[in-house]
Amino acid sequence: MSETRRKPFLLTPQLQLFMLAMTLANIGGNMYGPLLPLYLKSLDANVVQIGLFFTLLQIFPLILQIIGGWISDNLGRLRSIAMGSVAGVLSYVALILAPTWQWLLLGEGLNAVTRSLIGPSYGAFIAEQSAEEHRSRVFAITDTLFTVVTIVGPPLGGWLADTYGFKLMLIVAGCFYLVAAVIRVRMARHASRGAEAHPRALSVAGLKSNLGAMAALLTAGGLLTWIFLTDGVRDVAFSMSFQLMPLYLEDFGSLSIQQIGWLQSIFGISNMAMTIPAGTLADKTSERLAIAAGFAIQFVALLVFLYAGSFWGFAASWALFGIGVAMMAPAYQALISKAVPDNLRGTAFGVLRSSLGVFSLPAPAIGAQLWERVSPRFPFQITAGAVLLSVIPVWLKFKTPGRGSPPPAEDKSQESQVTDPDSDSVLITHDS
Repeated sequence: MSETRRKPFLLTPQLQLFMLAMTLANIGGNMYGPLLPLYLKSLDANVVQIGLFFTLLQIFPLILQIIGGWISDNLGRLRSIAMGSVAGVLSYVALILAPTWQWLLLGEGLNAVTRSLIGPSYGAFIAEQSAEEHRSRVFAITDTLFTVVTIVGPPLGGWLADTYGFKLMLIVAGCFYLVAAVIRVRMARHASRGAEAHPRALSVAGLKSNLGAMAALLTAGGLLTWIFLTDGVRDVAFSMSFQLMPLYLEDFGSLSIQQIGWLQSIFGISNMAMTIPAGTLADKTSERLAIAAGFAIQFVALLVFLYAGSFWGFAASWALFGIGVAMMAPAYQALISKAVPDNLRGTAFGVLRSSLGVFSLPAPAIGAQLWERVSPRFPFQITAGAVLLSVIPVWLKFKTPGRGSPPPAEDKSQESQVTDPDSDSVLITHDS
């Protein structure tokens, strides 16, 4: 009974306000994000140009995500998020005013700055607001609250784009983001007088120290190494096909823009229903069980997608995708937060997120070429094979430390290089 009473208080008041701002910002992002390939198409971009567009976008986060994590470790989580939010507001202005698809690169380039400053801070902030023994559940609760964005955003964006056009839809999305940015700036100002009152100075030496410590952890051959490798394979596989999925659904599935939006909503509902049970499973058994199950379910979802012939077949696929991501997301984030020292968490999330750029930079362009030269189904078949094979290293290598023991990757010789008296205490995406 006492355990039941404690669960609602796993989220601190500050974390609740933080999640409100994240939800508002990402409702805006999910209004246009799933439809971005169609927006590019409306601005006369062809399939190959759309693949090139998303390939170019992968270049921006290569360095920015790492720097964003380092800024978060030194200046503070909320201050970094506030800075990213300012860039996010400017990105909406560029998206709304873009006259051609090439100009959208400016808006999405600014959005890359936003993601780089906010993404690494998201996981690090939640980890600092939770105890290790129920961290997966805290991530699960925040992910469940966050899933509202995938239920509300895509259908609203699809309806507005279908009825009034992409420009008006982007204006409404930008308004959601603006409200979130105001909340974040106020939170950062409050934190600057309290928990983040003594930021560390940014210096080249400090960046080198953090990156050196992370390089040692990533190349040690332990848990963090395998997280990095499997995440990279997953990024390549999904980047190769999923940027083209709206085009596939419209051209070969005969779905309307509104129906594509509803698929995202179905994904969100199934994801929300399973995230907290998945987090509880990870806490009570192991993170690797939840992650391996998530990969297996996503493989089944891809099979259903490839053989679907109607809206309801695609809906079943999206429901399975939601369950698969729900199984993986809290466990992945909790595992990363346990595998690195506290004062490296922002850098760690930044480096791991940058694996997307390192591994999958050419993936969208390759997927577009395979679409044109082999068949539209072929990129999705490759993704399915990669997802299934990922189960093997997850099960064999994602060995977690015992409860209450320090993570093997947290080598004291490396930690001493970055310890500072003022130090702070990491594909559905918490980017905006």
